[in-house]
Amino acid sequence: MSYDKSVADHYLHGSLLNAIENALPALGKTIETVTIEDLAAVDEFHVGGRIATDNLFRQLNFSKPSYLLDVGCGLGGAARYVASEYQHLVAGIDLTPEYIETGNTLCHWLNLDSHVSLVEGSALSMPYADNSFDGGYMLHVGMNIDDKVSLFAEIYRVLKPRAVFGVYDIMRQKDGELTYPVPWATDSRTSKLATPRNYTEALEQAGFDISHENNRRDFSLDFFKKMREKAESKQGLPPLGLHILMQQSAANKIGNMLENIKNGLIAPVEIIALKP
Repeated sequence: MSYDKSVADHYLHGSLLNAIENALPALGKTIETVTIEDLAAVDEFHVGGRIATDNLFRQLNFSKPSYLLDVGCGLGGAARYVASEYQHLVAGIDLTPEYIETGNTLCHWLNLDSHVSLVEGSALSMPYADNSFDGGYMLHVGMNIDDKVSLFAEIYRVLKPRAVFGVYDIMRQKDGELTYPVPWATDSRTSKLATPRNYTEALEQAGFDISHENNRRDFSLDFFKKMREKAESKQGLPPLGLHILMQQSAANKIGNMLENIKNGLIAPVEIIALKP
């Protein structure tokens, strides 16, 4: 089995679109009435969800109108949000066929087909011409990609000069054995964590200038605390959430990730880079 297929299989659900559709009645919604806000809990698969997306996009400050690249787009939640909220066009690429198929259907539900295009493919070899995009971002993607120099070189290739690119990834903070499984990997074979310095060096080697870096450890701990309190107060999980994506393994994966963050081994980190 190829490495890419191993990664894609980790995220495979099997009937993801049906699971999302079946949860809509509990929200009092249908395919015709569901909103981007309703879907945010399930289609933004990164620490902090929509709050984290907003925080990153405020820093990127993409001009209007822009053609943006979403690397490792997953279900396309962030792509749909930035397209709807800021009137951008977005192209997303991801390894997982089910995520792309489901994400494109969600775009259709929300009448965003003309603004968001999601395709299956590798971030290391993207089907886009040189200098295509005005800017871009990746949300919790690099943890599955070992060759970050090649990753950022490919991203650099497809961005226009003076484009801004935002990274929001889980990054290694110190040496030590992680507890698995975690949301991005069942074990160490597909977990390719790197330090913030590794990231900035790879970005600079590709040609980017680093604007700034933000460690979001405290934010993540507060986010998970509030998420737990909310679940306990409602005595159960919401109809839509990350448990839909990870199914029975959700509590274990999120719990292990939180333990690894608390132990200082990993943390979500933002890096803002510029193509000169």
